[in-house]
Amino acid sequence: MKPLFFVVSLLFSWQLLATESTSVESQVKTETKAAETKAAEDKVEPVKTTAPVTAIKPTESDLQDGPAVITLTPENAEQSTPTDIEPTQPIVVDPYKNNMIEVVDTSKILGTETAKPADTPKTQQEKEVAVAQAEQAVIQAKEALTLKQQVKAKQSRESLAVIEQLIKAYNARNIDAFISMYDENVEFYAFPNELLFKGKEKLIARYGIVFKKLKCIKSSPIKRIVHGNIVIDHELSETCSTDPNVVDKRTELISSYQVENGKITKVLFFR
Repeated sequence: MKPLFFVVSLLFSWQLLATESTSVESQVKTETKAAETKAAEDKVEPVKTTAPVTAIKPTESDLQDGPAVITLTPENAEQSTPTDIEPTQPIVVDPYKNNMIEVVDTSKILGTETAKPADTPKTQQEKEVAVAQAEQAVIQAKEALTLKQQVKAKQSRESLAVIEQLIKAYNARNIDAFISMYDENVEFYAFPNELLFKGKEKLIARYGIVFKKLKCIKSSPIKRIVHGNIVIDHELSETCSTDPNVVDKRTELISSYQVENGKITKVLFFR
């Protein structure tokens, strides 16, 4: 009887030990699995949730005018600026490009250009060279002006000589000497642009009769202006119709003469 009880007790002790061992092993596995799960969770980055983004739907008029400029605003969230887009650059959504986002380049807007550095001050040698060049330019300008004035003065002297010979021949009533001072195609005008006659033939016919008819003719300049090839005479004309020693008519005349190559080419009378 006692041996049987001893065997039963031994079996019962062995079964209890096996049960405890299995329980401990199961607990160890559970703890190991929990540790592995926690370690995996620590390595996984937290998922960031973003609020949905709403875009303003372009109208038909906007589509006709071109790309529409809109602002993307998350619902129920604070506005955020993309890290790869400058805050000052507006976002453009073109409805013709499948709503692809483009960044407008505002670097060419007036007032955003980078200021240019000031010119480096010139050295003393560079200043001296610049001053010398400026002085040389002034000298050349003076020489050119002087040369032009000399040419104009020479032309004025030649024109004046022609008119003086003309007046001398006129006072002497020498028709040949008088006619020789005019160009073959000389033109006579009454101010401002009334053509009286043209050519030497009509000039001879007109003044030839005057020289034969009058007993005396005398033209005296009151004032004379000479400028290059232009001579303007304010003159007093005196004539004798019956007695060479009695002046019976006096008239003030203003005439303008244009001289080319030593000949009078145009005469303008101011009435």
